[in-house]
Amino acid sequence: MTVVPITRIAHHHLDVDGVRVFYRESLPERADAPVLLLLHGFPSASHQFRRLIDALGSRYRLIAPDYPGFGHTRAPDDFVHSFDRLADVIEGLVRGLGLTRFAMYMFDFGAPVGFRIAERHPEWVAGLVVQNGNAYEDGLSDGARDFTALRPETPGAEETIRGLLTLRGTRSQYETGVSDPELVAPDGWTLDQHFLDLPGRKEAQVALAFDYRSNIERYGRWQAWLREHTPPTLITWGVGDPFFPEPGARAYLRDLPDAELHLFDAGHFALETHLPEIAPLIADFLDRV
Repeated sequence: MTVVPITRIAHHHLDVDGVRVFYRESLPERADAPVLLLLHGFPSASHQFRRLIDALGSRYRLIAPDYPGFGHTRAPDDFVHSFDRLADVIEGLVRGLGLTRFAMYMFDFGAPVGFRIAERHPEWVAGLVVQNGNAYEDGLSDGARDFTALRPETPGAEETIRGLLTLRGTRSQYETGVSDPELVAPDGWTLDQHFLDLPGRKEAQVALAFDYRSNIERYGRWQAWLREHTPPTLITWGVGDPFFPEPGARAYLRDLPDAELHLFDAGHFALETHLPEIAPLIADFLDRV
């Protein structure tokens, strides 16, 4: 009988300073399998990595948490939603799991979360997989610049942000820039919208949108960190991304000339359409680092 490896996945919660963090974790055959921390983007959660975990989880330990304000994670009502606090919680999760050396997959919001963790604990970082996770002003589209320039005191700013938090806005993030929309399953944006519509979630996203400028202010620091520590880096990028266009991918090569760069005819959520091409690149990268 043919044996087909099927990934076993466990679903857990861990308390981090009063935040009930949900995370999903593959259970590979080897106890010492390489670890990849999967840091999701907006407006999604760890469920965006389900197919990647299925593809690679039998060989590697893939850990995908939900941030506060996303997915199944539950935060206290007085939790302050900022990128610093998201990084605090994920740092606490890493400590709680006893991880000391791992690679990070940084997508969208996962880049500012991951870079904050890398700044605090460079000794933790074995390598980076960057997928449409921006750290350069080159990588901000005109639309992204306008959006991140919004301020709470600007008339209509909050309404503009909330316009992205509708089903139409969520779906557009999956389909914009995609050459074949039939490859994009509707499950992703449907589940994202379910979580966005929970009490308090839109308020959390508005707070994070107004805080996004704190990431742009740190770009120089993150670039300096890359030059100093030169982590092995795999860059996979959907060039149809309406927020973070192709120059943001190429900009990494200024600070990491040895990084491996792969561009795909994909949108923001590149794994939705190009998992068969991207998963083997990640497996090869993890085997090397």
